Amino acid sequence: MSTCAIPTLRLNNGVLIPQLGFGTYKLPPDQTRDLVLCAFDAGYRHVDTAQMYRNEREVGQALAASGLPRAEVFVTTKLNNAFHAHDAALAAFARSLDALGTDYVDLFLIHWPLPALGLYTQAWAALEEIAASGRARAIGVSNFQPAHLERVLETGTVVPAVNQVEAHPYLRQDEVRAFDAAHGIVTQAWSPLGRGTVLGDSVIADVAARHGVTPAQAVLRWHVQRGDVVFPKSAKPARIAENADIFGFALGEEDMAAIDGLNRDGRTGSHPDTENRTDR
Repeated sequence: MSTCAIPTLRLNNGVLIPQLGFGTYKLPPDQTRDLVLCAFDAGYRHVDTAQMYRNEREVGQALAASGLPRAEVFVTTKLNNAFHAHDAALAAFARSLDALGTDYVDLFLIHWPLPALGLYTQAWAALEEIAASGRARAIGVSNFQPAHLERVLETGTVVPAVNQVEAHPYLRQDEVRAFDAAHGIVTQAWSPLGRGTVLGDSVIADVAARHGVTPAQAVLRWHVQRGDVVFPKSAKPARIAENADIFGFALGEEDMAAIDGLNRDGRTGSHPDTENRTDR
């Protein structure tokens, strides 16, 4: 697969983001470098990491070892929960740059809103300063509900470029995606396969069979066609390549509608309104 096969979306500040990326959540640090290099070999040019994942340094090592020009790789990382206070956020970001071994990131996100803590507007003010300095080409949020986004829009001066949320056929996130779209915010889907829960669904199996693809490929294609940025994760090289091979077919309207019809309360991770841990 050639890298030109991966479409890009234009963020609200003009930055282009590849619609497919490689996720590194729960990748062991001692495997991360080689797996990211494997993803680069498979054509990925977008890597998603986070301070919470504890593998930023290894992502940076892969970036350096790849020989790819820095401008050709879109790097996303996220602010850890313990660092929402303004100065703590600035210091944490500086540590991320050091770990990644780069002068800038392409996208920096607040990982969780932590509404009980009530400091995410301070964190957002820090991200605005980081963006103004040029050390982040774009800034955004992760796991923000419309109410959290409203506060950011009221108190900040920059509209988030991205909102990264859990999304998959069992959790379409219609309300969040509609709010994002109305405000020019791109929606990214984490856990795009529902942590594997959707892959055994007979509806998805039927769609995949009609197109001669795997269930995972069918679901990832569904994400892409509805406008999500998606970054599947795998520790298996063959699966990494397979997940990238989703641009040689298209789902029809009936296929999209069938997968849309699977929506339910299928959340596999924490709910943003109740997630308030700062110890991870």
